[in-house]
This record gives sequence, structure tokens and C-alpha cells, in this order.
Amino acid sequence: MTLNLLVAPDFAPENFPGWYMLATLLQHRSGTRLHLLMPADAREQAQMLGDGLADLVYANPFDATAMIRGQGYQAFARPAAHSNEMVIATAAGSPVSVVEELRPGCRIAVTDNRDVRLIGLRLLEPADLTERDIQWVPANSHQAAARMTLSGQVDAGFFLASAYHALARITRGQLKVLVESKLRDISHVLLAHPRVGDDLQPLAAALLAVDPSRPGDAEVLQALGLPAGFEAMEREDAEFMIDLMDTLLD
Repeated sequence: MTLNLLVAPDFAPENFPGWYMLATLLQHRSGTRLHLLMPADAREQAQMLGDGLADLVYANPFDATAMIRGQGYQAFARPAAHSNEMVIATAAGSPVSVVEELRPGCRIAVTDNRDVRLIGLRLLEPADLTERDIQWVPANSHQAAARMTLSGQVDAGFFLASAYHALARITRGQLKVLVESKLRDISHVLLAHPRVGDDLQPLAAALLAVDPSRPGDAEVLQALGLPAGFEAMEREDAEFMIDLMDTLLD
């Protein structure tokens, strides 16, 4: 049997080869063939999902919430010790040094990551800024958001924390972090479509058995940017995360 695994487009591009390494490893250990779907952006992801192409999805928490509630997807794993934190940063030379100094009308670069925007808006509450107070400047990647921030096109950028810390050192050296979230309970999630059924069990077992202490496995996990591997996600864990996402939306 072949299962299509869709990987969220907000995953850092430099870690894409790790997914191919992981797919090869899981195929060998589970006997289940995997075909990777790597959408370039949220629009292409929505098209693939709308066409029913994805059996498995590595989804950001916002999309995961909708897919679990609306389409019956089952959460079965998530990255271990790797929550979805986000960073608000500005250029190092900016006069803004804390979020409270951002004013209505400020321009903020943001990628098409609803979870990052939701968390960022919570972090902007000390500045009394709402979504309508901000001029949003779309960025097609976190690297593009960094370039806009450094060039002065925007006053600040919203970044997935893992993507921010993966930026080149010289780039990060020219940026200044205003705030970084510490939510810890929101993460990307691996989901299975209901049609996968019992075929999920051997694949999930193989995934959860990928061991960071084994040299070969560790190499794959490092390539993914998920050095601690994966842990099981139970239904109650998914429901708790969904409740947190609802809180961010309120």
C-alpha cells in the first residue's frame, strides 16, 4: 500500500531533505510505501487537501484544528520537545526595543501561517494593538520577512521561532528580538485521514521507534530539524491543543 504524506509548507526549506530520509527509513521498517507531497504554499496545500490527495499530513496547529474537527483526521504523533513558538523581531538599528513601542499603523511582515499570526497578536496585547491596527505585509517565507525587516520595509516581522533561529547567523545578528512566546503546548501534528484505518498502526509504530540515540536515526532527525524525534499524541492531547487554539482565536 502507498500512503501520501503532505508536509506543511511552513517547514524550513533546508529541512526538506530530512523528510525524504525519514520516508525511506519508515518504508523500510514498516513495509508501507510513502509518497511525499510538498506544497509550495498554503494555497497549494489547500488544493491538495481539497482534492483528497493526502492520507497523512504534517500540519501546523491551526490547520490541524480544522482538520480534526471538520474532516475527521486523527492526530497520532507530534515532534518531541519541539513546540510552535514564535518571535517578533525588528532590525537591530530600529528605535523600537519592546513591543509596547509599536504603534497603530505599524507595518508587520508575516507569512501565511495563521498560528504564528494568532500567537503574535497575543504577544502584541501589551501594545494595545489589534489586527485592524496593523498594516500586514505578506511574505512568502520567513527569509523574505527577515529581508523586509532589515531593509526597513516593515517595522517588525512575525517568525516561527524555529525558522527564526535557523536564519543565517549574519542575518540574525542584524535583527533584534522584541519578544518570543513560551506557550509550549502548541506544535505541528501528524494526522491520518480516516480512510487510512488499520494501515496506520505499523507506520506509526515505526515513526515512534525512530531513536535519537541511534546514530543512523539521529542523522535523519537532525536533517529534519527535530533532534528529539516524535512522541505519540493521544486524543486528549489534541483536544487540549485545540482548546488553546480556540483561546487564541477569542
